[in-house]
Amino acid sequence: MTDSDYMARALELAARGKGYTSPNPCVGAVVVKNGRIIGQGFHPKAGAPHAEVVAIDDAAAKHPEKLAGSTIYVTLEPCNHFGKTPPCTHKIFNAGISRVVVACKDPNPVAGGGIDFLREKGLEVVSGFMEQEALTLIEDFVWNVQNDTTPFVTLKCAATLDGYIATRTGDSQWITSQASRNFGHELRHQNDAILIGSGTLHGDDPSLTARIEGKQTRDPARIILDTRLTVQETAKVVVQKSTAPTIIVTGPDCDPGKILRLKEKGAQILECRVFENLLDLNDLMIKLRKLSITSLLIEGGGRVAASALAAGIVNKICYFLAPKIMGGNDGIPVFNGSGPEKIKDVFQLARVTTRQFGSDMLLTGYIEPQNRSGNGGR
Repeated sequence: MTDSDYMARALELAARGKGYTSPNPCVGAVVVKNGRIIGQGFHPKAGAPHAEVVAIDDAAAKHPEKLAGSTIYVTLEPCNHFGKTPPCTHKIFNAGISRVVVACKDPNPVAGGGIDFLREKGLEVVSGFMEQEALTLIEDFVWNVQNDTTPFVTLKCAATLDGYIATRTGDSQWITSQASRNFGHELRHQNDAILIGSGTLHGDDPSLTARIEGKQTRDPARIILDTRLTVQETAKVVVQKSTAPTIIVTGPDCDPGKILRLKEKGAQILECRVFENLLDLNDLMIKLRKLSITSLLIEGGGRVAASALAAGIVNKICYFLAPKIMGGNDGIPVFNGSGPEKIKDVFQLARVTTRQFGSDMLLTGYIEPQNRSGNGGR
């Protein structure tokens, strides 16, 4: 096996923590001696031991005599500060490990400095190995270190080849395959919160939970855009049992009696500015970040999707295309609203990748900062 094989294993381990570690990044580590993995692990949740500690303890329990002179592969620069846990750099040095291979440096200056510390102690450190793969895995964490006022936002769409999310009657079950829908639940699990509009709420009465067969999942907080507080008090998002909260976002002057009844059922009410009769999504993003929501998945409706793009709040797009054609022009489109007049003004995706789910294709891309318009959009 090569360095690439060992780091690929560390990245695979790190991905197991995705959805559990917020606001921490997911990290994986592998300890190798004489071409053999002798210890491995990942960061399971915030406040728990870091990946390096888990991997070193795993190796020490099985092969204590082999730790000296070994190599550790870790997806993120080992921390060098005392927080809820001791520095991982000290653990690595005290274990007698002689070589450290790091995928990406820690963007958090408080936790950084691990590479310099280890080199000063005489360890060989290789940095930047499979860096892009590691950064993609923790992209929400990187964003929040560099932009601590708004969450990292992923817009998920699912459409026919001719760009519709439902028929003219609103029927949308199911445009995409079971495999695509399973991955959609994985995205819910990976994000702190999920957002839909009141139209989707009334049309589908969704649970907005993360349900993956054979896997313990974490439900995202449910964010409902509902300017005039039209949500039914019997809606699933209000009455279902979940460890995650339901946050209903409204404008001013809503019925105080209904607000009280919804609160008594456990829902939270969050008031935001209204612009041209629509909720101000930029104002909402700031408020959500103050509630410690660091990653947000937008699922709901053509109007919400168009407003999110227009508001300039979207970082990443996950666009599912099903090999189906409505064959008319009266379906409900992916984006509902006014678009640009010129092609030069359309949203351009960068770092585009594709992936197959059954017969569906998932196209993933990023809206670079210079292409995020922020023109009103609510």
